[in-house]
Amino acid sequence: MLALREQKILVTGVTGQVAGPVARSLAGANEVWGTARFQDSDKRRQLEAFGIRCEPSDFDSGDFSALPQDFDYVLNFAVAKPNDFETALRSNGEGVGLLMRHCRAAKAFLHCSTTGVYQPAGHTEFSEDSPLGDNHRVLMPTYSIAKIAAETVARFAARAYELPTLIARLNTPYGTSGGWPYFHLLMMKEGAEIPVHINTPSRYTLFHEDDICRTAPGLLAAASVPAPTVNWCGQEHVSIQDWSAYLGELTGLVPQFIETEQTFDSVMTSNQRMQELVGAAKVPWRDGMRGMVEELHPDWLVG
Repeated sequence: MLALREQKILVTGVTGQVAGPVARSLAGANEVWGTARFQDSDKRRQLEAFGIRCEPSDFDSGDFSALPQDFDYVLNFAVAKPNDFETALRSNGEGVGLLMRHCRAAKAFLHCSTTGVYQPAGHTEFSEDSPLGDNHRVLMPTYSIAKIAAETVARFAARAYELPTLIARLNTPYGTSGGWPYFHLLMMKEGAEIPVHINTPSRYTLFHEDDICRTAPGLLAAASVPAPTVNWCGQEHVSIQDWSAYLGELTGLVPQFIETEQTFDSVMTSNQRMQELVGAAKVPWRDGMRGMVEELHPDWLVG
């Protein structure tokens, strides 16, 4: 496992649910820079309180002039989710290529992608070699295609700039910074129906933010040219129905579900390749869910 100490590190999309905890975990022992649009001044102040230097950047225009070029490591979590493909491809695809050009002197580059790039196939467990497709079109019309494009640009830039790179396809992150299960908890609190796909149960491979932070340095150590691709996930396939039911046990809230085709089908992924590189995820999903509620809404707990 790579020990990151006294390194100059850039984390993009730093105000996001995943990038924020990663940046905080690296701060203190390293010189950490965070970049985003910083539309929320409170989030910026919170990051700066951890010693993270925050500088704005623009993936749409490719303007990274506020950032130095001498980073040792770069972790790219930036993502744009517009409804038009022109903007989505420019911000996500061209943006990552321009960032890699700017940071081409780095020792390694981690590009965070998504398991939402796989072609939906019911309850199939996807490996990194599974067919790609327009997984998220039903709710996020440009997301999957733009993410596939960004992976392609990252692979090209790794070779063009001889920049060791790893593409990590992230599956269902959650924790005290939020995530999909937390969103479902809020829906339960409001008495709203939780959408689940008609091809039930809707299973995903949960990944706690503590495991994300713990394994990120190891993935940087595995970066190479050409860039490998790794499913970044836990090993527990859990359905929306099961995690909502458990959140109900913790809080006394009762989940209500509505079956529909207008939501995501199951996305279960194998983390065998990840385990070979950095080991297995360690946080059991029930422990992670309880910790999430204890941190965010301790007053909601009933047992």
